[in-house]
Parts: sequence; structure tokens; C-alpha cells
Amino acid sequence: MSTRVYVPTTLEGLRGMLRSGTVGPAPVVAHAVTEEVRRGLPDAGEEEWEHAASSAAGLACVGLLTATAGTGARPRRVVLAVDVASVRPAGDEEPTRVELDGTVPFSQVAAVLADAEDAEPAVAAARDALAAGAPEADRLLERCLDHELGWWATQETAELLASADDG
Repeated sequence: MSTRVYVPTTLEGLRGMLRSGTVGPAPVVAHAVTEEVRRGLPDAGEEEWEHAASSAAGLACVGLLTATAGTGARPRRVVLAVDVASVRPAGDEEPTRVELDGTVPFSQVAAVLADAEDAEPAVAAARDALAAGAPEADRLLERCLDHELGWWATQETAELLASADDG
């Protein structure tokens, strides 16, 4: 039985993973439905738990974007939905956070979730506030959740990257 995990990355990270053919480097930080999530949301169902995990991964993307602030890189969140054999809890306060001990072949990516161009101002504001340690960073980060991540089949990844380059 496999576990669906959500791996936060960036457009540049996605390009690198396509080139290497692997999701990594190891250990791979991801988000998944964990027992802690199920206990914390006892009245929710699988769909709500999956949404919580993918949303947490989407928010984690913003932190990854702080390294590319000011470089001209598009401020878009990218999350890879990946099916893996096993995960281990990351052991921190984030209930969805897990780690994979090794890299994963890109062929195990089930879908790519990514922001559309209209999310860029909200994501850039959150990225910049987070990088500056601004007091409004959490509020701006939450605003990113107003933008639903679009779903892309893995065979559409080149199209996604081209549209980001053209935008």
C-alpha cells in the first residue's frame, strides 16, 4: 500500500527534478495525512485530511521561495503529489510534515499542483514578509490559501513550465 505525500518545491526545483529524473535531494521533506492529522480533525474525512496536507505543503513552498527573492524567479508555489511506499514523521510541531529517507523516481509523481499567475502578488508579498521576518508574515502567508493550486498531469509539466516562462 502506498502513501500519498505532497512535496513542496518551486518552479526551479521542478526543473531540476525533471532534469535529474528524481524527487529530492534526500531526505525529502513532504506533507501527508498522518495519525496526528486524523486525531486533530476527527470529524473530517479523507478528502479534508488530504486538503490539509496539500495546503501545508503549499504554505511550505513560500519559505522555499525566500532563497529566490529578487532573482526574477516567478513567485509561484509548486507541490508534487507523489505516491511512496513509506514515510517517517519529521518529529516537529507540524502535524502533516514527514520525511522520505531517499530520493523518489519522478515517475512516481502522480500530479503537479501549481499556482496560476494571479496568485503571484499574494505569494510574493508572503515570501518577502517571511524573508524580512515581518510581523504580518503569518497573515500574508494565510492569504496564499485564497489561491487554489491548479492540477497538472505529469505529462503537462513542460507546458506548465513554459507558461510560467511566458507569463
